[in-house]
Amino acid sequence: KMFFLKTFPLCEPAALQLLRLFSTKTLPTLTLFTKDPCPLCDEAKDVLEPFKHRVSQVDISLPENRVWFDRYRWDIPVFHLNGQFVMKHKVDVVMLDKLLQDAEAQSTC
Repeated sequence: KMFFLKTFPLCEPAALQLLRLFSTKTLPTLTLFTKDPCPLCDEAKDVLEPFKHRVSQVDISLPENRVWFDRYRWDIPVFHLNGQFVMKHKVDVVMLDKLLQDAEAQSTC
């Protein structure tokens, strides 16, 4: 990786993108706690479309997710990043982008 980056000078964002492509570390995972029907969840899914490769969904109405239902039944959608609560109800895209960048920076160290 470093040979390539030193041999072919790139601007930093492109270099970071290449490192992400070839990195063996996993990308940060965003978990969306949702159920159907849920208009706010549908709106959140639309907003999260650019991040879909790293979003997992948990349907809190399924019997196996009873713990999450008990915790979040009145607050969905709820968002966790790498297992930690980050926001609920609406996606704050600016905050989410910053959190993802910070999480990626930590995973490359």
